Amino acid sequence: MSVTDKIASRLPKIVGDRVDRGPVVAAVRLHGVITPNPGPVAARGSLNAQSVESALTRAFEHERLVAVALLVNSPGGAPTQSALIADRVRELAAKRRVPVLAFCEDVAASGGYWLACAADEIHAHPTSLVGSIGVVSSGFGLTGLMERFGVERRVHSAGESKVRLDPFQPEKAEDVAWLEGLQSELHEQFKAWVTERRGRRLAADAPDLFAGEVWTGAKALELGLVDGLGTLRGVIGKRYPDAEIAIAEPRRNLLSRLGLGNAASTRSGDFVTQALASLEERARWSRFGL
Repeated sequence: MSVTDKIASRLPKIVGDRVDRGPVVAAVRLHGVITPNPGPVAARGSLNAQSVESALTRAFEHERLVAVALLVNSPGGAPTQSALIADRVRELAAKRRVPVLAFCEDVAASGGYWLACAADEIHAHPTSLVGSIGVVSSGFGLTGLMERFGVERRVHSAGESKVRLDPFQPEKAEDVAWLEGLQSELHEQFKAWVTERRGRRLAADAPDLFAGEVWTGAKALELGLVDGLGTLRGVIGKRYPDAEIAIAEPRRNLLSRLGLGNAASTRSGDFVTQALASLEERARWSRFGL
């Protein structure tokens, strides 16, 4: 084959007046902490059902679509938002009748793994961190800080349970017991989702599979948490050699892209909220050494 023939073979084929560009695999980036309020948590990006809707819609709307890839890089976050995003993926996949492949990047843990399970297949790099099938709640106790600066907390409520786990008040044992019960219920839902999506692929002899443990991609493959080791371009290149990979990313406003977070929050002087949110975001990533 001559050089001219090689170049011609890579050009789009013209059929009549139509350019036949071949199949498309649409890839959606799902990067960041999963949170219902993406405002101040913007240093490494954030995810919720609203922020990813446009990217998912664009991905599944391609006329030449043969598959959708989810590029997951998330330490987790809000369980409800995780479930809403995953449900939306399944809804769109059923409508277009195309396979969905997830690719775990640095980390697909907790809610991040919930997202990955929305795919029909999960692939990871051998060094990816995968799993953390559990539920965690964290916050800050500010009672000592309040006393130090002489600030008095005033809360008036109708109903004994309206101010549970108020960070400005001492922690109560009954509130912790209530939280643990809620976490247990959410954990059961998480386990049911993973079991539904992974089925018999899960290792039957792994007693700590749902204990919140995290594994490398290589170990996750042994446990049935992923189906293979590989990257987006490697796997798609072998399975769909003629396909074009089209990346769709959630849209972010200009301030978020510049790393300035929520301008309204800044104008209102809510610096404490932003600082705590940033610490919480860093804590989620730092659990995985990132």
